[in-house]
Amino acid sequence: MNRLKILVVDDESRMRKLVKDFLVKQNYEVIEAGDGSEALDMFFANQETALIILDVMMPKMDGWQVCKEIRNYSKVPIIMLTARADERDELQGFQLGVDEYIAKPFSPKILVARVEAILRRTNQSTENEVLEYGEIIINKAAHVVTINGKNIDLSFKEFELLTYFMENKGIALSREKILNSVWNYDYFGDARTIDTHVKKLRSKLGEKGDLIKTVWGMGYKFEV
Repeated sequence: MNRLKILVVDDESRMRKLVKDFLVKQNYEVIEAGDGSEALDMFFANQETALIILDVMMPKMDGWQVCKEIRNYSKVPIIMLTARADERDELQGFQLGVDEYIAKPFSPKILVARVEAILRRTNQSTENEVLEYGEIIINKAAHVVTINGKNIDLSFKEFELLTYFMENKGIALSREKILNSVWNYDYFGDARTIDTHVKKLRSKLGEKGDLIKTVWGMGYKFEV
């Protein structure tokens, strides 16, 4: 079986080596880039890249610009690394389609766990698994969502969030349960991450966004 390829982008060679060593131990193939411009070159030269770990602050082209350029061509999962724990940065990352956001310093083991969680989801091979409710149709194998036959453009995390809601329709779900199930790791921050994603998901679903109800003081419920 071919190893999954991960692109690690950071201008600090020690950081790249640290991340690479942990990923290689888990049998991933790692390619590296030391700046934003090189990152784009490496990505387009390696179209089979399964995931990108991308630093924000880099010479020549920062991580935001790299992410924006890649999103013009691909929905490959992106984990963003930053030294700044700034809410505006985090929101900007989600708006650009970042799948995970990790502040430095971080535990390499936690990073690897998040990589594995994302790759498990993006590489599900269950064929023809379809969820359908209220004219919303999710094809999990094709990673496609349609409403009344029209494709809805969702980010990776928005797709996973909608899938989780529809798999648990009618059940009140706490923010903690959603985070642990969709993000697949123990989350020790506040609820801004999930609230931001729910807001964007509702907007993209249009009238169907009303099916996602807020359960005050707890979380959300997909209405039936």
